[in-house]
Amino acid sequence: MEIIAAVLMAALTVIIVLGFVFRAAGLSLVWYDEIASIGLCWLTYYGSALAALRGAHIGFPGIVNAFPPSLRVASTILAEIIVLVFFVILTVTGLEVLDILQGSTLVSLPNVSLVVTQSVIPITAVLFIIAELMRFPEVLAAARGAGFEDHELKEALETIQETPASGGTPR
Repeated sequence: MEIIAAVLMAALTVIIVLGFVFRAAGLSLVWYDEIASIGLCWLTYYGSALAALRGAHIGFPGIVNAFPPSLRVASTILAEIIVLVFFVILTVTGLEVLDILQGSTLVSLPNVSLVVTQSVIPITAVLFIIAELMRFPEVLAAARGAGFEDHELKEALETIQETPASGGTPR
């Protein structure tokens, strides 16, 4: 996943630089806007799947940690079920969209099928499902144990501890 995200980031950077250079030279690339938009979408979808794999998506650990352990486990399981159902629906809907787009192509590059460009939706939905299932034992263990670690709070506290006080000495 990291390699895919890095390759997409590098490709998008090259596309944007090429678009800028060619436009500055007065030779605008007809496909630039369409491909850059698709590249940004792909980067967003694959980057989100990577975030899910790392457990870095939006959550409310402080609220869940305030629950008693039994309610914390139940709410965690319910949340995981809701997320999985959403991504199963997204996968099915994404596949239906691909069926509808059969035969359609990009406006600026008529040899490129919209099925290829929009395949990112069901593919990354499946990757999200896999990521959630891979992380579920870890998430359930945290819910059963001391609770979830708030990564943002931890990072903020570490930053405060590393920042010198007004007197110049570290805290």
